[in-house]
Amino acid sequence: MVTAAQLNKGDQAIIEAIDPSDVYLKLLDMGCLPGEKIRILNIAPLGDPIIMEVGGYTLSLRKSEAAAIRVKVTT
Repeated sequence: MVTAAQLNKGDQAIIEAIDPSDVYLKLLDMGCLPGEKIRILNIAPLGDPIIMEVGGYTLSLRKSEAAAIRVKVTT
């Protein structure tokens, strides 16, 4: 399965699960819920942070945080 950290700019996906981790509750509080659509808006030159749209707003995550979000890529 693919994680949000593995997506490229412009990719769209649906969140399938959040891995249990130190940021699990933080991600849920920020709207990263299973079934939500995400779109990668930008990735910093060194790959960190990742800017994504989720739930109608823009969210900036560290690559390590995005790695906890398992997604299914859509077109």
